[in-house]
Amino acid sequence: MIRLGIVVPCYNEEQVIRETTRRLRTLLDRLISAGKVCDDSCIYYVDDGSHDDTWLLIETMAHENPRLGGIKLSRNRGHQNALLAGLFTVPGDAVVSIDADLQDDVDTIEVMVDECINGADIVYGVRDDRRKDTYFKRQTAHAFYRVIRLLGIDVIYNHADFRLMTRRTLDALQDYREVNLFLRGIVPLIGFSSVKVYYTRASRAAGESKYPLRRMLSLAWEGITSFSIIPLRIVTALGAVIFALTLLMSFYVIIIRLFTEKALPGWASTVLPIYLLGGVQILAIGILGEYLGKVYREVKARPRYAIEKRINV
Repeated sequence: MIRLGIVVPCYNEEQVIRETTRRLRTLLDRLISAGKVCDDSCIYYVDDGSHDDTWLLIETMAHENPRLGGIKLSRNRGHQNALLAGLFTVPGDAVVSIDADLQDDVDTIEVMVDECINGADIVYGVRDDRRKDTYFKRQTAHAFYRVIRLLGIDVIYNHADFRLMTRRTLDALQDYREVNLFLRGIVPLIGFSSVKVYYTRASRAAGESKYPLRRMLSLAWEGITSFSIIPLRIVTALGAVIFALTLLMSFYVIIIRLFTEKALPGWASTVLPIYLLGGVQILAIGILGEYLGKVYREVKARPRYAIEKRINV
């Protein structure tokens, strides 16, 4: 038997958190009855600075059931930091992370526990069916995984943050101290034995998605710039290509000027440098600035989160 901790990051989830608790408690009771996990296994909610009654509900449920715990962050720090706070704080021989919206299949946790008992250190929950997602979200998600793999970043296709990690992998994860968090890319770097389990993604049980298009794009850009320098190399290659095109265009302009009467005085010398070199310079400066900003955040080494309250942890 293993002592299991289930970490559930929350942000304004008052509409769904009671149903989430009911399903997770049913699962935990079943695992305990089957002798797969210890009786002191628990569910832990991490409130990421919610503005509704999420924390009040967590407190109420935790006082009613000793198998429920809660961690309240001092302010909103984002999903990845809230998840990390839970993984580093809760006890257990193995810890499962799952979102509160119930789109990830709760019953798959039992399969994860079985794989852990059989020796796996990391068990990835992988979506094998995304038909419940909108067409736009489904296509953009597939595009994201293709692009990020082309850039040489090792991620699990169709895996988000639904996974089981043993204690020794969590201890190893603490050695990764970067502020620019992208756990989907960091966890595969740890190594150890890993397996995948597949499940069908469901619709959100209640409330609104906390990952609209803006946040999805932000997470994608975070992952790309945190793990790959290929965008910098693309800028270098782009600069070389534009320089070559500029030389060709310059030869063309010289030929027009010397051997025809079609040349417009001053046009080439003004327009070519502005449109060709100006655009690539702005692009290059923007990408360099993004990487410099990440270095700036890392050098400051500010805490990734601060815990304001704990219940049953």
